Amino acid sequence: VVTVFIGKANCPHYAKAELLADYLQTNLPDFRVHKITQHPDKWEQWLHDICEMNRWEHRQSPIIWRELLDRGGKGLLLGGLNEFLEYAQRYYDITSMMFTEEMLDIAEENLQAHIEIEIEIEKEEEETKSLIKPLQIWITSASTPICYQLIPLLANGQVFGMTTKICIHLLDTDQFKEVLCSVVMEAEDMAFPLLHSISEHTEIDEAFIKADIIIVLDDVLLNCEVQPLENYIREVGEICQVYAPLIEKNAKSEVRVISSGKTFVNLKAMMIMTYGPSIKPENVIAIATPWESAAKAMLARKLSMNAAGVKDVIVWGNITGCKYIDLSHAKLYGYDCAIWGPADFPHPLLNVIYDSEWIHSEFLSAQSSLSSRICQCVGMLPAHAIATVLRYWYHGSPPGEVVSVGILSKGQFCVPEGIVFSMPVRFQNGNWEVMTELNINETTQEVLRHLAHELIQEKLVALKEIKEMHLYGADKITS
Repeated sequence: VVTVFIGKANCPHYAKAELLADYLQTNLPDFRVHKITQHPDKWEQWLHDICEMNRWEHRQSPIIWRELLDRGGKGLLLGGLNEFLEYAQRYYDITSMMFTEEMLDIAEENLQAHIEIEIEIEKEEEETKSLIKPLQIWITSASTPICYQLIPLLANGQVFGMTTKICIHLLDTDQFKEVLCSVVMEAEDMAFPLLHSISEHTEIDEAFIKADIIIVLDDVLLNCEVQPLENYIREVGEICQVYAPLIEKNAKSEVRVISSGKTFVNLKAMMIMTYGPSIKPENVIAIATPWESAAKAMLARKLSMNAAGVKDVIVWGNITGCKYIDLSHAKLYGYDCAIWGPADFPHPLLNVIYDSEWIHSEFLSAQSSLSSRICQCVGMLPAHAIATVLRYWYHGSPPGEVVSVGILSKGQFCVPEGIVFSMPVRFQNGNWEVMTELNINETTQEVLRHLAHELIQEKLVALKEIKEMHLYGADKITS
């Protein structure tokens, strides 16, 4: 049995009960004491809560009860100081002779000790929090299915590692607030150990605060029969014109920005760099992995093998526009054929698919249908693609394996500088580098020139729209 004493830290009655309890514990081998002080400002609420929980009636400090440790339960309420003095006198023939002045002095000492302990506890908590520096991840257009599929992939530890905590911030317009709240509650219910927090945001001024990673999912709904392409490009520019200055203002200096989605991923990446000149260009990429994966799956079906064994398919150019899926470096692992080798032995894909007519007709012509399939997907494929690229970015891609990413060209593969162009890269040591050692044939070079021309035209239209927007804004101010 243990006797519990709890009271206000500055309460003289608690001080008197405490000293008597200490005397009993010292002199009686079976008398055990547990003492707790509460700050005077918190006492009333704490007393109300404990009495309500145990269905006790008590209004003063201290409160004293006895607990049977091996039985549990709410304990047996003794009462306050007077009841404890009566209890000690009746059962042990011991009473307290403490004077009022001594009681007040001890009460003051108790209060000072309590305050010092609280300060020490707060300091320890702050030190503990300072050791936990979760990655701050912001996702725009967070009401989309891609985001819904992406959250579990980010929170299960397979992307950033099993020791890295993350905070996820979901950003969207006010009309989707209810959707965001539902996603937040569902993610919290799943109790991911590494998900430090998840929150919804609809105020654009709050966007990207202390962001380590920003995933831009905003899509423009295309209907070319209704609007000309310039209108869609203007819409992309308007979105990025809002985001980029906020990224510069609120995000961390080394923030990594991923442009993903189903439309204009290259253009979004370029516009963010254009409107945010202090954002490091090497930290802004566009995701091409969904088209890689879809192409690998199509090839695997042709070869009756697992798509995971198809490697090094390259996506060149405008990821969500005109692109070229290059098979000249593609390899097959684990393919069942006449030539056998160890598990890491690759078969060049073009040496295995003898039907060149199928490649040049059905496969290449199917690229538009691949885009259509990806645009119709419910979010699982692009979410997996984002998670995969993030994992590579932080932990490195498999040695020798090609990953297609839209990056700001610096003239690699004779692609003109200054456009965001999808090309083969490798990730290592937290960075990426273009795999310029890959040889490309004349046919591919000609295709790349054509794709670059299209992206240059898209960039010129975007810059023209920016200039016109600025002129319009100036005229509006003047008028």
